Formats: sequence, C-alpha cells, structure tokens
Amino acid sequence: MPLFVAGLNHRTAPVELREQLALEEDKLRELLRDLHGTGVLSEVLVLSTCNRVEVYGVAEVPGEARALAFRTLCRARGVDPARVEPHLYTHLEADAVAHAFRVASSLDSMVVGEPQILGQTKDAFALARACETVGPLLHALWSQAFAVAKRVRTETDIGRHAVSVSYAAVELARKIFAGLAGKAVLLVGAGKMGELAARHLVEHGAFPVYVANRTWARAQEMARALAGTAVRFEELATAMGAVDIVITSTGAPAPIVTLELVERVMHGRRGRPLFFIDIAVPRDVDPAVDGLAGVYRYDIDDIKQVVEANLRERQREAQRAEAIVEREVGKFLARLADLEVVPTIVSLRERLEAIRAAEVRRALARLPDASPETREALEALSTALVNKILHGPITKLRESSRAGAARSWLEMVHELFGLGRRP
Repeated sequence: MPLFVAGLNHRTAPVELREQLALEEDKLRELLRDLHGTGVLSEVLVLSTCNRVEVYGVAEVPGEARALAFRTLCRARGVDPARVEPHLYTHLEADAVAHAFRVASSLDSMVVGEPQILGQTKDAFALARACETVGPLLHALWSQAFAVAKRVRTETDIGRHAVSVSYAAVELARKIFAGLAGKAVLLVGAGKMGELAARHLVEHGAFPVYVANRTWARAQEMARALAGTAVRFEELATAMGAVDIVITSTGAPAPIVTLELVERVMHGRRGRPLFFIDIAVPRDVDPAVDGLAGVYRYDIDDIKQVVEANLRERQREAQRAEAIVEREVGKFLARLADLEVVPTIVSLRERLEAIRAAEVRRALARLPDASPETREALEALSTALVNKILHGPITKLRESSRAGAARSWLEMVHELFGLGRRP
C-alpha cells in the first residue's frame, strides 16, 4: 500500500495561510481519528508547526487520501480548500521517505540545522501512536527518521554554527571570555532580540542579570522574566561597572552609551574587559569606544556578518547531511522491500520444516534400533537439504522485491509450495 506525504510549508505557502491551518493538540486528535475512521487511510500522522502542515499516510489511492485529508482540515479550520490547493505538494514512496528524513534532520527547515523540528516530529509521532493511527509502515518510517536525524547531528556540524542574531551575539561573547559561567549581564532596553540574547547568555551560565529601561515597570517585568534584577536607568553607569556583558536594544535616536560614559566606567574596572552587544538600530553604543583598552563592541552589522558566515558553513554541512539521508533512504527501502516478502519466506520455511520433520519421523520409525548418532545425522542431513532448497527461492524473492517485481514471484512460490492464497 503506497506511502505518501502531502502538505504545505514555508516555501510554498505564506505565513497567513499556515497560521490558519495550524492545529492545537486536541484538534489534531480529532483530525487523526476522523481521517483514520474513514478507512481511506490505513495509517496517518499529521505534523503541524508554524512553518509546515503535513499529512503522512498509507493509502491505496494517495490522491483520494490527500484530497480527503485537506478537505477535512480546511473544514475544521474554516478555510476554503481552493485557497490551499495551489500551495500543496505531494511525495510518494521513496520521495516520501526522503522528505520525512530531511524534515526530521532539519534539512527542510527555514533555518537549516535548527533543533526544534526533531522534537516536533517526535511529538507528532507520539500523538498519532496515542490515537492508534500509526501502523507498521509509519512506525518504521519515523523510527528510522529519528535515527537518521541523530546521525546528521552527530556526524556533521549542521547545528553548531549560530544563525540567529541573538545567538550569534552569545557566541561572540563566549569567544571573548572563553566561557560564560558566572559572567554578569546588563540588558539595556526591552527589545525582543536583546531579551533573546540575554536568555541565551543565562542558558550558558551567565549570572546575575540586570535590566535597565526608561520605563521602570517594563524593566521590572523583564527582570522577572529573566530571573534578574531591575535597575533605574539613571543608575546605568553604576550597573555597567559591575557587569561583564552589556546588551543594548533601545529605540533611542542617538547613542545612549557614550565614549565619556564608558571611559568613566572603565576607569573603575581595573582592567576587567567589558563586552557590548549593540543590537539597536540606530546604534546605542558610540563606535568611538572601540579605541578603549579592554572594550569590545559588536553592532548589528558585525553580528549579521557572523550569521551570514555561519549560514554558509551550515550549507556546506547540509551537503554532507544530504549524502547521509540519501544512503539511509536506500537502506530503508531495501528493508521495506524485505518486509514485503518476509511472511511468504516464513510460511515457506514452516512448510518445508513440517515436511522434513514428518519424513524424519517416518524414517526413524523404520529404524527402531538407530543409534543417537544416526538420529542426529538424519536430522542434520534433512535440515541441510531444506536450507539448500530454500536458498534459491528466498534469494529470488528478496531480489525481486527490491527490484519492485515481487508480486509474480510471491504468487508463484505460494502456488508451487502449496502455501495457500496470499493475504
């Protein structure tokens, strides 16, 4: 029964449409059960994230299953199917396997190498299993997809290089200080990227965190979110003297961190370096501070250069990852082909084993005085004969299955050896 995947993603559909089709967990449960209950799909899994909505299924008629899946989804979300259809893609069999492997490995993500998608695919798999809509084929597919994703992570550096502005800033700080454990951070302003950079710093051991903002209530709110301490904006110089890293992300029209201010701060630091991450546009930190000893300043353009270099590095690593995926797809399809003929191989072996055992018993009944050695020799001889007879048919079945021509050979073996009608 054909395996397929149908869906839309960040490449094929605008965010406005993706948002409308995204499903919460309770709605996903309903969709899975509705689709599986029709009998059109023998197995089904739905992956719904901010960047993709995909249906992975097993169905005799994939086109009918795809139409049913998105018709049902659109009805549940109040979206006209005619709006969705132009944005959909469909992959069958080997292409569907390759797509699943690439998705789990973050090769199909908006940001190649991002780690979130693997967790999202595992959640989708767990939900479909809980709803009992995963059968042997999807179970094998996703189990292997997770293994492939692990190989990609461990055998390439695809996830190593920072490709977000906030994370790249943290990487720069780590290089300056050779580690962030115990480094104090001051966040100036309440910009989103500044907050993200502060969170990343804390995740890497930076502590404590101070927050300064012109609006005191906002400083307190942000400090609570970061498990830090709010400081008054007029106390900026004092706070700056106590920290190692300053992140600025205000909306000020001119620099708020002037050369004079930093000179005063550095005078009392006794040579301790001070690192500025200036994510604001216009810039918050006067570029003239670059001339001061022990001061390191990176603005948004500096950080974007790091991001662009890291993106190029990730793309190089992605090529290595694609080669891993290609090899794993081939292995998976070979295993899948073997699974198709396994029931017949088992039946054939059981049939010949039953004949062998019966003939050995008959022979031994005519040899009541046979020694244990003779009995053992008969068992070994008959077992060897069965194995030699089986070798040819089993090899041919496996070869034909991998070549996509198993059906005629399966029918022939069933007919020749009286295995009964194939299910």
